[in-house]
Amino acid sequence: MDDELFHRFSAGRVATALKDTPVVMVNGPRQSGKTTLVRDLVAGKRAFFTLDDETVLEGARQDPTGFMRGLDHTTIDEVQRAPDLLRAIKRSVDQDRRPGRFLITGSANLLTLPTVSESLAGRMEVVTLLPLSRAEIRGRRPAFLRKALTGALVRPPEVMIGDALVHAVLTGGYPEMLRRGESGRRQAWAREYVRAIVERDVRDIADVERLDQMPRLLRVLAHHSGHLTNFAQIGGQNGLDDKTTKKYVAILEQLFLVRRLEPWFRNRLKRLVKTPKLHVLDSGLLAALLGATAERIVRDRSIFGPLLEAFVFSEVLKQGTWLDEACTLSHYRDKDQDEVDIVIENETAGLVGIEVKAAATVNARDFKGLRKLADATGGALRLGLVLYDGEHTVPFGERLFAAPVSCVWG
Repeated sequence: MDDELFHRFSAGRVATALKDTPVVMVNGPRQSGKTTLVRDLVAGKRAFFTLDDETVLEGARQDPTGFMRGLDHTTIDEVQRAPDLLRAIKRSVDQDRRPGRFLITGSANLLTLPTVSESLAGRMEVVTLLPLSRAEIRGRRPAFLRKALTGALVRPPEVMIGDALVHAVLTGGYPEMLRRGESGRRQAWAREYVRAIVERDVRDIADVERLDQMPRLLRVLAHHSGHLTNFAQIGGQNGLDDKTTKKYVAILEQLFLVRRLEPWFRNRLKRLVKTPKLHVLDSGLLAALLGATAERIVRDRSIFGPLLEAFVFSEVLKQGTWLDEACTLSHYRDKDQDEVDIVIENETAGLVGIEVKAAATVNARDFKGLRKLADATGGALRLGLVLYDGEHTVPFGERLFAAPVSCVWG
């Protein structure tokens, strides 16, 4: 199963940006399909350099300005391996602001580095490409998030429950994982994937004293996925102090392996928990890190909850990158431990709340957090959903529904 077979919904944004913006960056984790997207999009019409080629990398690092001299309408792959190249791109663009001059890809979020974001401010558009979504795998653009923000719930495009849902969650969205039918083969790929990132990309973007701790830290974070972050506890399991743990987690965030989910709160609400949660960004990678298999889930269903939450979070996050309007994701939790897994808010302050339940039944108690969120927002909650492993959409009050997980890619 090749990622060339899938139409990436971000491709249209990249093509549009190339028409009016000097520099376009496609940002996302390694092996998510960035190189395929940019090559297919321009179909050999541009010069192409990849900094994974050691000779090209050496030239870009030793003399960034000389490397860029004379280049125009060029694609540069894995630019995070030579960050100084971005300053040379800035100088070139400042002399010639024609649109579409440089199409670059990066497997690290370089915009978190102040020098990079400042140097290319107003000159570059960034398009995020995460691993494949279920909608991209199916080949149909979803309306779920756009409709939900208006208060409307789409119908599920397919019945996906039980074993089929477990399989989708365990596989995730990396094209290489989709090619591998057996869990053991997916876990083997994931181990090599993490090793390669640590040995190459972590070195490129940060000075890490204890590089050997990074794979172990990622495995520890996998066990904390979907939970409130406690850096002291996480670091303690790894022999790292609080400060070092925060630094290393931030590096893993830069590499699009994990994502912090900030808490939702309003200043007048004093009883809310203001601690972020952490998610491993791909449920297939999370499953591999945890050693989770379909057989283990049959024996212990509790394993499936954090995997399903990561899966839904990733699906919603991907759809957010395709919207014309900006939206933010957060989570809600109060001092009574009532919570909403994902809170989506758009620019007009409309809210959607999603609680994820890895079960085939839903009851009124599952809506407790959503009802509290509705009260806290004074009517701004346009839709409150408990997504579950079932096939029927059931109303549970005004703008509150139990709905199949598969609604998310409808």
